[in-house]
Amino acid sequence: MGFPKERENGTESTPRRSRKERRAAEEDAGSFAGAFTPADNAPATPTPTPTPGAPPYGLAPGPASGPRTEAKADERTETGPTSKMWSPYDEGSRSRGPLWVTLGGLVVLGLLGAGLAVMWNADDPSATGTDAARRTSAPLPSAPPGKFGYAADRSTDPDPLTVKELFKAKKLTVSGRAYQMTITSKDKKCADGVLGEKIAKELKAGKCTQMMRASFRDKSGKVIGTVGVANLKTSKSAAKVAKASGKADYVKPLAGKDEVTKFLGSGSGGAKVWTHGHYAVLVWFQNKDGIKPDKNGSKRLFQAADDITKATVFKALDARTLTGTRAA
Repeated sequence: MGFPKERENGTESTPRRSRKERRAAEEDAGSFAGAFTPADNAPATPTPTPTPGAPPYGLAPGPASGPRTEAKADERTETGPTSKMWSPYDEGSRSRGPLWVTLGGLVVLGLLGAGLAVMWNADDPSATGTDAARRTSAPLPSAPPGKFGYAADRSTDPDPLTVKELFKAKKLTVSGRAYQMTITSKDKKCADGVLGEKIAKELKAGKCTQMMRASFRDKSGKVIGTVGVANLKTSKSAAKVAKASGKADYVKPLAGKDEVTKFLGSGSGGAKVWTHGHYAVLVWFQNKDGIKPDKNGSKRLFQAADDITKATVFKALDARTLTGTRAA
């Protein structure tokens, strides 16, 4: 490789150089070409597509008046930064196209997703029906306010009592204590189910329509008692019946036909009246032998009365408190 002897640029007066000088010039030109960086000398605007034999894009030709090297193609691709052939204009024009394509794809995907969501909601009859039902359904009726709800008054709890409702099971166990029901009764007149004029008077004044009674014994046969339920018109009427109870006014013991509860009503015992809304719950419990109970005996009698009433009548009346109807 070598420089031409002279360039046709009007500089024929240049003196002819010796062979040693020409060799030194060739070596200098070769080292300069290897150090050239096209990126630092790229033109402000891209140059037109080079014609055959012209320098590749990004490589500027040497000065018109200076010497020129005829480096081989493999020398340009293997030495220095010239092998990259990079131009900021090429990179810019290549990167903008894919960007717009990407953005356009995202927009299309978004519109497609929104359309599918609308179609899904429109084609889901179950969801539409559920929403419609939720919007049009009326709120469930609530129980009347107060502790006893529907059971506070006969007007909101009109269904008559039944023996089966109040006293379903003949045998029951509460906290390991076993009891057995021996007899039931549905009195034609409320006064027939009580002892004492005062309490009978309040039953009549309170428009009592029903008096249900049942008798029980414990497993040992030592404790016996009667439970009665009176159906009054209002809670106030039931409270007056409870207030009228006392030593001479209480539920009439219901004697059974068995060998244990047949002694009900003979001897001493204990009586009490509770209220639950428009109902009065009356109890009489005693020892089988009729002996007046001592302190511990009284506790045992009261425990039996509490166990039995909670497992029978109060359970039924609680259901009426919530629903206003008898338990199924």
